[in-house]
Amino acid sequence: MKKIILFFLFSVISIYSQNFPESYLLENELRLKKVTSGSPVQLGNSITDIVVAGDTVILGTGKGLSISYNRGESWINFYNHPDFDKESISAVAYKNGYIWVATAHSVKRDGQVLPEGSGLRFSSNGGLTWNKVNQPMDHKDSNKVVYGINVLNALPITTTINNITYDIGLTTDAVWIASFAGGLRKSTDLGRTWQRVVIPPDNLDSIKPTESYNFDLSPVSGNLGYQSNLNHRVFSIYVQNDSTIWVGTAGGINKTTDGGKSWVKFNKQNQTNHISGNFVVAIGGTEYQNKHYVYSATWKAEDLTEEYGISMTSDGGKNWSISNKDVRIHNFGFLNKIAYAAGSTGLFRSDDFGSNWIKAPTIVDSLTKQRILTSTFYSVASQGSTIWVGSNEGLAKTTETGFAWAAPWRVYLAFVPVKSKAETYAYPNPFDPEDDVLKIKYTTDGKDEKVTIRIYDFGMNLIKTIIQNAPRSGAIDVRIQQTEFWNGKDEFGNVVSNGVYFYSVQIGNDEPAWGKILVIR
Repeated sequence: MKKIILFFLFSVISIYSQNFPESYLLENELRLKKVTSGSPVQLGNSITDIVVAGDTVILGTGKGLSISYNRGESWINFYNHPDFDKESISAVAYKNGYIWVATAHSVKRDGQVLPEGSGLRFSSNGGLTWNKVNQPMDHKDSNKVVYGINVLNALPITTTINNITYDIGLTTDAVWIASFAGGLRKSTDLGRTWQRVVIPPDNLDSIKPTESYNFDLSPVSGNLGYQSNLNHRVFSIYVQNDSTIWVGTAGGINKTTDGGKSWVKFNKQNQTNHISGNFVVAIGGTEYQNKHYVYSATWKAEDLTEEYGISMTSDGGKNWSISNKDVRIHNFGFLNKIAYAAGSTGLFRSDDFGSNWIKAPTIVDSLTKQRILTSTFYSVASQGSTIWVGSNEGLAKTTETGFAWAAPWRVYLAFVPVKSKAETYAYPNPFDPEDDVLKIKYTTDGKDEKVTIRIYDFGMNLIKTIIQNAPRSGAIDVRIQQTEFWNGKDEFGNVVSNGVYFYSVQIGNDEPAWGKILVIR
């Protein structure tokens, strides 16, 4: 299991004085502060989480937090902000006027790159001000935890390495966090103190506080000889309501219906109609015609019979149906009965409760022609009929029409602005065609133009025409700037040799702008 968990962790990739309100409870939901100015796009293109509330869209990205208060027309970016520094965002949640955000970064230890949790931030005024909460850790002598009539051994988590919060759940009176090595924890005082929440060990399918137990609350054995419980390595949370909470771990799915006191566990081994795999990286749900549907991203763990897939239940976990086998899903979004799934091989939609999933085609902005070519999607959320999707190469939105992926797209790509039509740049540069796609950035100065882009070798021989007299729109927004792509191949489909290449961007009848590319394989 260690290899599987480390693979997942590697794919995810700092003091503010705390002023805590007297109570977390609010009589009326606060409205997020309306802001009309800001950047035309988010700052990061790797969108790990999307949360919507009214007109507000909140993004967790590899370059910090981004918030739009006007449905994506402008963005406030918090990267390099005094309250966030240069932290990546590992989880976002919103409820009753509170935004909660978990942050993280990578560190090198003994030649390895490891994830490190750097705490949480919360705002009660729509992001105007923030309070910082340190990543929860235990005192080295905190080796006991009370569970009902029991006093259980508990491995103290005294480090922030691998203690990274991957998901946040909010109930009326508490914030719950899934923190891998830190396990499942909750706070009822806005992060001043944290309680370790006891869930079943690997060898038990359920627990309740009135029964006697003798197990360790421990995700790993450690040097002290504790039990190693995959089910105490926590990755995902779904709050159905204040009483019913679902928690995904490396050992299955755990459900409570009494606010976290008693738990029942569902996994590949303990049910007839079971989940596909025990490594549960995401859980979400939707209500339709008085019935609740819970979807989970279930990955392979230790059992060789486990599979990647989507596991769905409509009867509270008694039975699960499995779909989209062999697909690694990262997150879910919902609009009534329609489910959306963001995965490592594409973006999917189902309107028949997971029986069939339709994959989205390549996303192309209908006006600017900007594209998202990646197949890796991390996040998806609905804002009314607007569907937001986050990938590892940008953000996009479309409209749900009742037919799969039938409406036009709008694409938001973070970029360094080009000052005029006379300028251009390309990235990544140097460029390896085996690992990436070259992006060529330019602007039409807010006008509708026809554009031609060509690639030449060092001897100025034509290698590839990327586009020729292609219509490109900039009139929708003067701040929109274009991106075209080159896969490193010539006109005959052959990958070019290492060396220096030049490209030209001709807009209308203007003199072309030139740029240089270094290809290294």
